[in-house]
Amino acid sequence: MRQLRVTPDDLRTMKADGQRIVALTAYDRPTAEVCEAAGVDVVLVGDSLGNVLLGYETTIPVTMEEMLHHVKAVARSVRRALVVADMPFLSYQADLTEALRNAGRFLKEGGAQAVKLEGGDRSAETVERLVTAGIPVMGHLGYTPQSAHVFGRNVVQGRDFDAAMTLVNEALALEEAGCFAIVLECVPREVARALSERLTIPTIGIGAGNGCDGQILVFHDAVGWGPGAALKFVKPYANVGDVLRQAVSDYAREVREGTFPTAAHAFSMPAEALVLFEQELAELDAGCHE
Repeated sequence: MRQLRVTPDDLRTMKADGQRIVALTAYDRPTAEVCEAAGVDVVLVGDSLGNVLLGYETTIPVTMEEMLHHVKAVARSVRRALVVADMPFLSYQADLTEALRNAGRFLKEGGAQAVKLEGGDRSAETVERLVTAGIPVMGHLGYTPQSAHVFGRNVVQGRDFDAAMTLVNEALALEEAGCFAIVLECVPREVARALSERLTIPTIGIGAGNGCDGQILVFHDAVGWGPGAALKFVKPYANVGDVLRQAVSDYAREVREGTFPTAAHAFSMPAEALVLFEQELAELDAGCHE
């Protein structure tokens, strides 16, 4: 029997019941299917695909069209998990009407069930507008990659008193605006725990300690295949990158040695057809020498 789709309300129920929420990024069909098979609750098509797949130094260059391309692939591959689409830089900051149009595209064209956007107070009005239009919104506080140039090397956010209280106020503003969950990235674990205890909506941590209601990692980092696998808050659960590099190295060596492909990897003609084929070739060769 087909499993029911996880909804934003389900995540709130999970928080109320003390059940941890499992989230991962996915950017394509293979990774989405792995997440689905493992029973992941939330699959985020993150704009981190800019770093992981597209070779950008930051997420800032990622476009709506690039995001839609990957959201569609993931949405076609997932049946149970809640698919959340990351709204890329300048797809929602400039104008409420444009933000609504772009968010709507992720649901209407992309097949996602929700969107995620970065920022606290500055994004609260946008969140409220999208939620009013029937678009579920996940917030994102702490280190927000689209503000990488603002943060510089200061990755961890909320370490001092004023910064911590700013996070508290921004989280409450996002909750009041209608967010169904908030990602907390690179936030001191004490702050993240305090937020999780005070909010009625779930918190999803990444580099924010064990006091959040759920956790998310970049898929490729979690399996030892991404540029962020060595980050402090990442635990690689496999070394897929090493396996792939060895596999490609073995393939290249065998091709150069002539040991691949073998007969087991090739197709053959039926014996009668082969006899006729060889006879015809022999006659053609003879004709060429007359």
